[in-house]
Amino acid sequence: MNPPADCAEKEDSFLIMSDSSKQNSRESSPPEMKKKPDMYGELIIQERVDKHYEAGVGAMSQSQFDKAVSCFSKAMLLQPQQTRFYVQRAEAYLQLCDFQSAALDYKHACSLQPQTEAYPQRLAFIYYLQGQCLFDLGNFLEALETFTKAAELKPYVRPYYMRSLACLNALGRYSECLGLVSNWLEKDGQSADLLILRARLHHQLNQMTLCYHDLISALRLKPCCPVAHAMLKKQKEAAEDAHQAAVNKALKGELSEALRKINNALGYNPTKGQYYLFRGILYRRLQDFTAAIEDFVLAADFCGVGEEPPQKHMQDNSEDLEQDAQTQLVLTINDFAIQCLSRGLPSEAVMLLNKAIEKQRDASELFINRGDSFFKLCEWTFALADYQQAEEMDPDNTAIWLRLAVFHNTMGLHSYGDKKYQEAADKFSVAIRYNPCVIQYYENRAKAYCKVAKMEEAKKDAISVLILEPTNDQVAPLLLSLLPGCSLTDIMSCATARSVKTHLEAKIQAFKIAASKVSS
Repeated sequence: MNPPADCAEKEDSFLIMSDSSKQNSRESSPPEMKKKPDMYGELIIQERVDKHYEAGVGAMSQSQFDKAVSCFSKAMLLQPQQTRFYVQRAEAYLQLCDFQSAALDYKHACSLQPQTEAYPQRLAFIYYLQGQCLFDLGNFLEALETFTKAAELKPYVRPYYMRSLACLNALGRYSECLGLVSNWLEKDGQSADLLILRARLHHQLNQMTLCYHDLISALRLKPCCPVAHAMLKKQKEAAEDAHQAAVNKALKGELSEALRKINNALGYNPTKGQYYLFRGILYRRLQDFTAAIEDFVLAADFCGVGEEPPQKHMQDNSEDLEQDAQTQLVLTINDFAIQCLSRGLPSEAVMLLNKAIEKQRDASELFINRGDSFFKLCEWTFALADYQQAEEMDPDNTAIWLRLAVFHNTMGLHSYGDKKYQEAADKFSVAIRYNPCVIQYYENRAKAYCKVAKMEEAKKDAISVLILEPTNDQVAPLLLSLLPGCSLTDIMSCATARSVKTHLEAKIQAFKIAASKVSS
């Protein structure tokens, strides 16, 4: 569009006017006439801007994008604050796949009109396209930076984050991927797809237990998800392979290696009660009783868990597994208590055995061991009660007899020390009844009988000591004092001695026969 002729003539006369005439003209003209030159300049600039802009739009319509960039750039030089020029040139750059230049122009447009929502949205999309091109070229780090810019501009557009995730995965930065997905799950709530995605990342990081739990959670939300079922099946197959390898190692006596294998199995399938039972047995054999107890408790807790869907025909096996776990738990607690007792910790042994007896009240060995613990603590009443309870359960158990013999001998010594000699003699008699093979019991009773003037009984016990131990030099003076004027040879060959020997040998023989029956 050309300017009017009168305007051109005025412009020419304005240009050839001398400096002095210009000055006189300005002084003689009214104020509104002084603005006309500026107005003419703005009109000329606007005309040229419009011309360049229209040429750029026309070039865009004809797909002449390089020309469009040139036209919009010329318009921009004349009016650099016009947002539309930056937007149009950015679109031309975008058609030329010059994403960086397009992004710069849209950034300028955002700074000129920060309140306009469309410009940041378009800029984010340009970053997305640029990132995708970089990703396709294998420039994953640069692509990640670009996708991150897009996500920062539009934080609620999930595809931008997903492409960032793809870049992190391609770069092998799985921990960052995991953090990103976990953040989505925390903010947006659980979804089966995100849980499966996180399960894959856990698998990539060799975090098999977390992978398993995510798959189970995904199946709760979407029970028929074939991907989750397939992944879970592989997990369980890997777990069973590791379990079988652990069994083979255990059979060879390689317990530490077996433990490593079963740990792998539990990593793949952490809800399999059978695996906890097996590992608990390994811990028990390795005398790591605390770990063993924890595993047996878990084995009982996980009975019937982990079957998807639950199998009715597995109910009997689950009950057997629970019973085995309880049995192993009691045995392990008992072993742990024995270890504590051997290390001088009878109080701890009592506490452990209390738990074991709560779970299994018909095991005599538990009462025997708790009786031993009470005996160490000098809790005589409780010790005797446990020994008697064990004897009631298993009356022919010679291990109980031996303990009762020791207990009553000890009580006899206490009574003797308290000068309760008849009471002491009675307790020594009970000790001899439970175990007639111990020389000391006869010697103790002989001394107690002497104190209560039962010389005949004292003489028989002294003879019994010498029959069992002819070289005993502690009882000989006592026996000689009971039979003054007689030699030991005369005493040991008399009828009384022969009768004592016959009776003593019969008691010892009966005890040995009973003991051999129990051991066989």
